[in-house]
Amino acid sequence: MKKLVILIILPFLLNCIQSIGQETTKKKEEKVQPNFLKFFAELDRKALAEKFKGIQTSDGEIANLFPIRSTGVSTAPITDAAKKFLNSLNQEQLARTTFDIDDPEWRKWSNVDNGIFKRQGISLKEMSTDQKESAFSLMQESLSAKGLQLSKDIMKTDHTLAELNNRPDIFSEELYFFTVMGTPSTSEPWGWQLDGHHLVINYFVMGDQIVMSPVFMGGEPILTTTGKYAGNTLFQDEQNMGLSFMQSLTSEQQQKATLEKEKKHNDNKAEAFKDNIVLEYEGLSVARLSEEKKQALLKLISQYVGNMKEGHRKIRMDDIKDHLNDTWFAWNGTITDDAVFYYRIHSPVVLIEFDHQGVVGVPNVEHRGPTRNHIHTVVRTPNGNDYGKDLLKQHLEKAHQN
Repeated sequence: MKKLVILIILPFLLNCIQSIGQETTKKKEEKVQPNFLKFFAELDRKALAEKFKGIQTSDGEIANLFPIRSTGVSTAPITDAAKKFLNSLNQEQLARTTFDIDDPEWRKWSNVDNGIFKRQGISLKEMSTDQKESAFSLMQESLSAKGLQLSKDIMKTDHTLAELNNRPDIFSEELYFFTVMGTPSTSEPWGWQLDGHHLVINYFVMGDQIVMSPVFMGGEPILTTTGKYAGNTLFQDEQNMGLSFMQSLTSEQQQKATLEKEKKHNDNKAEAFKDNIVLEYEGLSVARLSEEKKQALLKLISQYVGNMKEGHRKIRMDDIKDHLNDTWFAWNGTITDDAVFYYRIHSPVVLIEFDHQGVVGVPNVEHRGPTRNHIHTVVRTPNGNDYGKDLLKQHLEKAHQN
């Protein structure tokens, strides 16, 4: 009889203990979160206190890299989709979502979770079914099929983190916020931003010109093995093509490219709050590579630029090709087939970073160092044209002269 009572009561006691433990952990997190909120709010404040200059080397900004011109690729479908999205919002939602074209809101983004960073705009979670459809239509008209699918797959990882951590309050595939800067137009400058954990897209439109940067795309877990989205996988091409390119170099070229032989920490230089960093060209000069290796590097670059629609992807890639001999490739880590690593592609007109990060959101992992299961990528436009700032400056100067 005693054994029977124990068998009945024991699971109940274990559940109680587990619940108490979870509640204690949650209370600890609730105490810690305000500190993180203050920390990131202060980072944001300090970054915005600096006048925007853009990422550049110690030699200073290179001028006249981004002329106003006609590309011949219509932006009308993007503009129409943005108008439809805004028309779907009520007055209160519009007030939270719309900003002036040169508003600091452009620079108020971060890749951290919603428990420790306050975002502007309207989230997918708040939207009606029709509003969500309009929001995704804006993304569909702005991005390639690859870029749209990658964005949706990144969002799914937050649902997985909610499952793994029992924290749907801070992790959700719908806690992604939209804002619109300026008035959607085929002639006047405007743009939109998507801001959320592991996914930030800044998308500037002026005439038929597009600037899609800064773009932050990441994820944890990279390989989802449980739950609603089991099988969801991210960044395998960016990872494997980067490693393959490094492995294809000669021993001498690998040595020149390598900044650190061991991957010990998170290495991204140009994430949130880093709009004005001074970043030197480092590693291997692409000018020293064979034509075959240059084409392989362009194919790797296209993995990132290819998140834009095809017409504007081609224009962007042409600009990158024009500066290919001024491009540098840098690497941290080993080059074994199972290596964790960081690489950077840096030229006057593009900065791309790929980084295997330490474990953060996946619980019950003993080794918390760099892992293939947590990846961050960044795409920037150096020399003052992140957020289309250089194009906007030229436009405003021209308008003032007239």
